[in-house]
Amino acid sequence: MSADFSLSPLIAATAHWLTRAYPADGGALQRGLAEAQARQAVTVAAWLCYPTELDAQLVALTGPGGSNRLDRIAGTDAAAPSGHGAGGGVGGFSEEAGDGDAWRTWVDEIVASWAACLLSHPHLAAAAARALARTHHGSAVPLAFHRLTRPTATDLDAAALMRHPDLLAPIAQLHRPRLLARLEADTAPAG
Repeated sequence: MSADFSLSPLIAATAHWLTRAYPADGGALQRGLAEAQARQAVTVAAWLCYPTELDAQLVALTGPGGSNRLDRIAGTDAAAPSGHGAGGGVGGFSEEAGDGDAWRTWVDEIVASWAACLLSHPHLAAAAARALARTHHGSAVPLAFHRLTRPTATDLDAAALMRHPDLLAPIAQLHRPRLLARLEADTAPAG
């Protein structure tokens, strides 16, 4: 099983959590741009957090832990409607099929925290994207995370809440030291 496939439910659910906790203001275009930025940030964070195929398979086997603590910290309502409408389930879960909030079990707190760091600090996002080149994931696919690392003014407007450092601080600070240590280890000179 490919590591990228193993992490797909985790990435989808964690990005969905971010877009619900820090929603875009505006229409479908703004929501789409915010979702793309969340997806890129979560993908980079997940690939850094689980850099090998074995890491990805282990988290897929054991489960990432869920969103309960994140919901409490961010003050989000777990019972709030998803806003996706018919068939808008996440990670293969359909809310119409009675799964309700089953997707929340696939949210990874560490990945959400790291993604919050990347969204709120462009220099960390650029360093993280560069660090991916030294992971299993970076060698497997061409990397382009422009909405995360070089957002346009339209991108920034669409994800104003999701990129606001003060709003993201409670989530970002949960696991920021571990992200910084990971990035430092990846950028340290060999030898």
